[in-house]
Amino acid sequence: QVQLVESGGGLVQAGGSVRLSCLVSGTMFHYIGMDWYRQAPGKQREFVARIAPDSSTDYSDIGKGRFTISRDNVKSTVFLQMNSLKPEDTANYICAAERPGEASIVSWGQGTRVTVSS
Repeated sequence: QVQLVESGGGLVQAGGSVRLSCLVSGTMFHYIGMDWYRQAPGKQREFVARIAPDSSTDYSDIGKGRFTISRDNVKSTVFLQMNSLKPEDTANYICAAERPGEASIVSWGQGTRVTVSS
């Protein structure tokens, strides 16, 4: 059973930075793609970024140029570095694990909340 535990959220001022982490267990981490999503209050969950097993990356327009996804296969951890944060980035940031060899999500974390003050 894949388990995901996010951390690193908190309160940050607009223009600031935060680094989120997601520790993964219960799977062969280096074989799977990992995603970050976010969900703001009253809004639908939206895709933020993805990193493949070969560390190639993909971003939605949300974070292009501001967010960087990375992974540490030794620590089974995926990161999301977020810079130049805006109040509209306030959301619960959720990591997700994909099925080995597929892009479909097999497990979701609970999320870590980021609040950006103006």
